[in-house]
Amino acid sequence: MDIKPATQRPELLFEVSWEVCNKIGGIYTVLSTKAKTLQKISKDTTVFIGPDVWSQTNPSPWFTECNVTGLSKWSKNAHLPEGISVRVGRWEIPGRPIAVLVKFDGMYAVKDEFYGEMWERFGVDSLHAYGDYDEGCAFAHAAGIVIESIILSGYGQASPIPAVPEPPRRGRKKKIIPTIVVHFDEWTTGMGLLYLKWKMPRVATVFTTHATSIGRSICGNDKPLYDYMSGYNGDQMARELNMEAKHSLEKAAAHQADAFTTVSEITARECEQLLERRPDVVTPNGFEKNFVPAAYKFDAARAEARASLINTANALTGAGYDDNAFVVITGGRCEYRNKGLDIYLDMASALRNMDTCHKIIAYVMVPAWPKEPRADLQERISANTPTDTPLQEPVLTHWLNNPESDSVICRTRSLGFCNIDPRVTVIYVPCYLNGTDGIF
Repeated sequence: MDIKPATQRPELLFEVSWEVCNKIGGIYTVLSTKAKTLQKISKDTTVFIGPDVWSQTNPSPWFTECNVTGLSKWSKNAHLPEGISVRVGRWEIPGRPIAVLVKFDGMYAVKDEFYGEMWERFGVDSLHAYGDYDEGCAFAHAAGIVIESIILSGYGQASPIPAVPEPPRRGRKKKIIPTIVVHFDEWTTGMGLLYLKWKMPRVATVFTTHATSIGRSICGNDKPLYDYMSGYNGDQMARELNMEAKHSLEKAAAHQADAFTTVSEITARECEQLLERRPDVVTPNGFEKNFVPAAYKFDAARAEARASLINTANALTGAGYDDNAFVVITGGRCEYRNKGLDIYLDMASALRNMDTCHKIIAYVMVPAWPKEPRADLQERISANTPTDTPLQEPVLTHWLNNPESDSVICRTRSLGFCNIDPRVTVIYVPCYLNGTDGIF
């Protein structure tokens, strides 16, 4: 369909994601690097909604609870269902946009009733749900209720929007309805979109998939997604791969949304084939110019980072790498097969049997389930004393909570990288490098 340019900006924009103030993968970067532009276009008319999965002993490093005019007053007087609570504040990223974190524990008690409603209204099949499905849906359901409450309070609007459309009356002047848009990212927020379609049909909804859940599953099960794209049926593959719940939710959200978007042309073809709706708009991911160092700072920043990587490798392995070493890094979400981590490790292993011009340090930088930074590694880095003795398990910068089930460390061990071969070293960094990791 043809999309005409908007003639007016919405009075209020919400964006809902599991990764608001909660760094997990690339969607955090997508959202956090557009906030500054949104603030410049229309300051504080965007409200980001994320999950409150934090505690006093483990606070979010990216959220500051503070007063937000109008919204803080709403939060104190909001009559939310039992088990839903909110915190209002700012997301600590460029632009410091408004963020509302939602505690959603109370939604588990009503999930069966809610799932039944979603089946009756939208055909979402939650019967075979497992894993993180209930958690994602509980958050999305609570987020929908919170957004409904904020809208009904009149926050940020010239006039409050009615919960239910009024029937037209002859001779009565048409009532001006404020323009409110709610943007949902990924299947984990789909139930929130469907809730608003049910409860507040006048609110405009946008749904963005960054990659379909069934497409991820097809790739993760070692099936050729792109080679055989035109032959796949999403519903059939969902049954085959036990993905009915997530797939049916994502498909319903895509079909019910007023606007459906994705981030690349190849993903648009994936959506058209597997979700049976062609996205209305392709919105490529981008980031602010300040996301990387300025050109005049780049060489110095690169040299500093490279020195840190080589020093860490030497402290772990005692292999004596110098500035002539070849450093290669892979990063991203910790999806062992979909992100090609299996191929990357096998490649590193194959290089040990080849003649190479340089010693090679192959870093795997993906967030997993880190327990703590290694104290013995910290001690060596602080001492800054050359050593030729490797540490125990010299492929790991942080101890893991689940080393026996972590695919990367298990494969690294099985390939024999714990036995130091100075020609090729693999080093696994299983955490975000946000300045507080304790090693870098």
